[in-house]
Amino acid sequence: MTDARSAILGAVRAALADVPGDEAARWDGPGPAGSPDAYRDGPPDGAAAPVDLFEERVADYRAEVVRCTSVAEAVAAVCARQGARRLAIPPDVPEAWLPGALAWERDAPGRPLATAALDAVDGVLTGAAVAIAATGTIALDHGPRQGRRALTLVPDLHLCVVRADQVVATVPEGLRRLRGAVDDGRPLTLVSGPSATSDIELERVEGVHGPRRLVVLVVR
Repeated sequence: MTDARSAILGAVRAALADVPGDEAARWDGPGPAGSPDAYRDGPPDGAAAPVDLFEERVADYRAEVVRCTSVAEAVAAVCARQGARRLAIPPDVPEAWLPGALAWERDAPGRPLATAALDAVDGVLTGAAVAIAATGTIALDHGPRQGRRALTLVPDLHLCVVRADQVVATVPEGLRRLRGAVDDGRPLTLVSGPSATSDIELERVEGVHGPRRLVVLVVR
């Protein structure tokens, strides 16, 4: 037995020293709905509305949150602030989302934009599959209005449209909504704020693994 294994088993034995030997074993993992050890499903009593909590958590991640009723007007305002004039879009983004003052590079299935072209645009505009309030996470299953994975990872700016009815309270609820994508074998991308990492000295660096700037347009 290795020293590391001995140390681990010794720590387990020490932690169980005061547990009666005849005590029944109990699994503290997730159980069926309604059981004491089930995952929490839905917000606890008194919690903020899921959309409000989602917006709060997204802002905590240093992303910009924009409430809107008109996507096109919100996109135009954000792009004016960000200095963005040309955006990449999935092939099925609604025309109603696109303000006329901007230029669009549409990523078509039979004619996808090259990586260099994605790197050259000012940003990308997509929809989302589901948003999770508890973690401030946007899930993309690369279905309708979301495009392929490279489309949302290469450009430096990501404008993501999230409808209020796409926001759920908890992770289990969000995963259930993604079940169809999993069954179809589509990739999943989970976005919690702009791309960021830290080196060994804890210096934060943004934009390494994806967009450096994230703007979430919440359609109420």
